[in-house]
Amino acid sequence: MIYPNFLRQNSCIGVPAPSDGARDDRRVNRLSHSKQFFESEGFRLKLSENLYKSTLGRSGSAEYRGKEVTQMFADKDIDFIICAGGGEFLLESLPYTDFEVVRTNPKFICGFSDPTGLLFPITTKLDIATIYGQNFGAFGSEKFDKSQYDFLNIAQGKLITEESYPLYENERTESVTGLEPSNLTEKTEWKTLDGKGVKLSGRIVGGCFDIITELAGTKYDGTADFNERYKDDGIVWYFDNCEKSLEDTIRILWKMNELDYFKYAKGVIFGRFGNDFSCCGYTVGECLKDSALSRLDIPIIYDADISHKAPSLSIINGSIATVECEAGKGKMSFELK
Repeated sequence: MIYPNFLRQNSCIGVPAPSDGARDDRRVNRLSHSKQFFESEGFRLKLSENLYKSTLGRSGSAEYRGKEVTQMFADKDIDFIICAGGGEFLLESLPYTDFEVVRTNPKFICGFSDPTGLLFPITTKLDIATIYGQNFGAFGSEKFDKSQYDFLNIAQGKLITEESYPLYENERTESVTGLEPSNLTEKTEWKTLDGKGVKLSGRIVGGCFDIITELAGTKYDGTADFNERYKDDGIVWYFDNCEKSLEDTIRILWKMNELDYFKYAKGVIFGRFGNDFSCCGYTVGECLKDSALSRLDIPIIYDADISHKAPSLSIINGSIATVECEAGKGKMSFELK
């Protein structure tokens, strides 16, 4: 596994917009405040020319977005890359992203949600570690929660042990300025399918469930080779389900199992579902018990802090992760080997 350089004082951060840009004045305000924050911390920035643009959920054409990512990897002045934000259509840009340039110029790229479309193939196909957890726009809020500080620590190579956060956001505050922090009101409780405590370790990989679903089985999916490379370590999968219903989840896990995603799995972690709708009356726990996962005889953790319902852990894809879940609380740490 290739671990690129972490952030250092005076590092140059490239900020591409491979998905969406700023859809309105509130988003412009938030991204502008993110810029001010990183510059105040002593980092130099190279921002996407389309950072403040959005047309039908896209910062620019698919070709432009793919070439922009390629250019930022090729740029010798850029040390570290943080995607501007999420959205819906990053996958369109993959045919225009030169992964050979990425392979020969390894850099950490970080993102959350739609940027999984870049992070997942870079880690599984190119064997380069990536970081799932925050987008650039996350640092435009007027007040940070602990998850944002945890991301900054990990991005700077401080391999802290992240612990479950006491509260999470079930409903977002109405956005007026774009600078609103997360509305943390609900008690966090990590759960396991069998109700028992869990400790597991293995090579960790995952991201936004909705996006990996679309990548699965395409030429941008390197899972088969990744699994074989690290079968002796075993694989810890994590999924952040944004919009998929509980019935969708059962079908998708069936597909992933048929593609041998879980061939060497040591365990699977699901974050809080962004959408827990079920036309059949499932709960999240019942959905996972009734899925292909239940036949694998491995630990299943759910309602973890890996979610569109903030806060979310920052995860170094490709690293060796140790994960613990006991009495409703969890923790995660990483080794770079």
